[in-house]
Amino acid sequence: MTIKNSKHENVMLNDNIEQNLQILMNNNKRTGQKSSQQSILMRTSEYSQMNRKYFRPLSVFRRRTSLLFLSLMLLMAQIPLGASDEHEHIYEDNEEVVLWMNTVGPYHNRQETYGYFSLPFCRGPKKGISHYHETLSEAIQGVELEFSGLDIRFKVNMEKTPFCKITMTKKNYHTFEFAIKNYYSYQMYIDDLPIMGSVGYLDETDSTAVYFFTHKKFDIGYNGDQIVDVNMTSEGKVRLEIGQEIEFSYEVNWKSSSVHFEDRFDKYLDPNFFQHRIHWFSIFNSFMMVIFLVGLVTMILMRTLRKDYARYNRDEELDDMDRDLGDEYGWKQVHGDVFRPPAMPMLFSLMIGCGYHIAFVTLLVIIFAIMGDLYTSRGSILSVAIFVYAAASPVNGYFGGSLYAQFGGKHWIKQMFWSAFAIPLIVCGTAFFINFIAIYYHASRAIPFTTMLAVASICIFIILPLTLVGTVLGRNISGQSNNPCRINAVPRPIPEKKWFMEPLVIVILGGILPFGSIFIEMYFIFTSFWAYKIYYVYGFMLLVFLILAAVTSCVTIVCTYFLLNSEDYRWQWTSFMAGASTSIYVYLYSFYYFFFKTKMYGLFQTVFYFGYMALFSIALGIMCGTFGYMGTKSFARKIYSTVKID
Repeated sequence: MTIKNSKHENVMLNDNIEQNLQILMNNNKRTGQKSSQQSILMRTSEYSQMNRKYFRPLSVFRRRTSLLFLSLMLLMAQIPLGASDEHEHIYEDNEEVVLWMNTVGPYHNRQETYGYFSLPFCRGPKKGISHYHETLSEAIQGVELEFSGLDIRFKVNMEKTPFCKITMTKKNYHTFEFAIKNYYSYQMYIDDLPIMGSVGYLDETDSTAVYFFTHKKFDIGYNGDQIVDVNMTSEGKVRLEIGQEIEFSYEVNWKSSSVHFEDRFDKYLDPNFFQHRIHWFSIFNSFMMVIFLVGLVTMILMRTLRKDYARYNRDEELDDMDRDLGDEYGWKQVHGDVFRPPAMPMLFSLMIGCGYHIAFVTLLVIIFAIMGDLYTSRGSILSVAIFVYAAASPVNGYFGGSLYAQFGGKHWIKQMFWSAFAIPLIVCGTAFFINFIAIYYHASRAIPFTTMLAVASICIFIILPLTLVGTVLGRNISGQSNNPCRINAVPRPIPEKKWFMEPLVIVILGGILPFGSIFIEMYFIFTSFWAYKIYYVYGFMLLVFLILAAVTSCVTIVCTYFLLNSEDYRWQWTSFMAGASTSIYVYLYSFYYFFFKTKMYGLFQTVFYFGYMALFSIALGIMCGTFGYMGTKSFARKIYSTVKID
């Protein structure tokens, strides 16, 4: 598949993407042509052996440990059993092996996909399986598996066999011409192993010549009674011409392989990209930032607080006549207002509850991804995320409900409803808008109505009741306010202060360091989602998650100290928004990534990209804001419980 690169594009990223696509396409060569891309394919087996030897990510023990959770996940995902044993991955000789056709779409727009047979391809003659019934997560992700109609038998070689013909009408010609000129590629599955191929290619010497591939050659490796490797080579190039009759054919070659079943996905991974020294350096750099910030907070704040304590204690020993009222300044002066409920307490409490919820779900999903090879199954990460989010709803209710009770809120049922549905409404609202565009484009990303009903049912019958349980527990266990200081009846006026002490300035500056600790990891995450990479280094992600929590807490503690020292007691929203501002920088970075690191184009892909990047940034902002509030609340309670208050 020839892809022309602009001289102004990022060469490093494009090379990585094209290399990974060619690994997935598995020797998709052109007859009679020898290109540099084919040399990459020649090294695939050596690359896989090195990958298994040095970068095998998980042990068999952890794979078995994850089976218990995955079995529970399957109950909710409602994964059906299809023909053959592609879910158990065990075959008998001469047993049918199903070739599923998934989607087709432009190479540069990974999310702009359409059903394989939306192009005028023809099916094989074999009948009996009409459509693959996808799971909830696969339906959301646009997986649209349809039976190819090709007869493939386990360990049975097949010579070149024609299976259908089409006539290249004018409409078909223009359809295929458009697909080839936009570098359309398609995806297939055999035994859950992905295969990619190109529809055709353009002749670099003749811009009017469009060539079409008509022959699929499958080389399938087996180890015992399991399939461990699948390669597909596109051959039989034919120049497109109106009125011609095109015959499609395929052949199958089986060969014994020494690859173990648990290692069969290693060939799709790219350790040279994800475990590059830059990645390691960014983790080390972020870790050193954490040590520096923790040391800074400990040294400066403790030293400063020690002086504050000494000054306040000295003032307490003086008589009222001897005390210099001019020395009455600092964070102690707002002790009667510092624990006053913030503005809009219901909104604040539900944001904190959602932040705890998102953080808990993120941590669990990362841990489950480390324990098991979730990247080897279609939609498994999303299935786990949906399952954990629904099951962890009591976390949202507990922390949000208890905080609202501490603020003295009376409308706890309303708060509980908003806490349960806030994130689902934001996600579903954005997805619903994007869905309209997907329907207009007839894209496979269009979410079916039945899937929408399934998501709504999960929200109503699982998330809402569990959030109610958490809210009741939170109000009864932690709902009592136990602030170390009494709250004055009349709010203290906030004095004027320097411009850099204003909450807005603190919020804008508060997200810079947390963003600096994660922006390298954002590049790898974006590339794995928006380009052709499989993210599997979840150990790195766990470290970055912990580093982000620590950096955000330290930064907001420092910001809050200066805010309180300027006698401004509006620290709750300030600490939350200072942490949440990290998401603003992440969203701005997504613009840079879109324009300088990708070649995405078109309305659908653009709306899809910025819509879901907005969702990601909102979730990240709520989580980081909660990190900031958690650290700041502990800090405020600590300093005001230590100083003597009249």
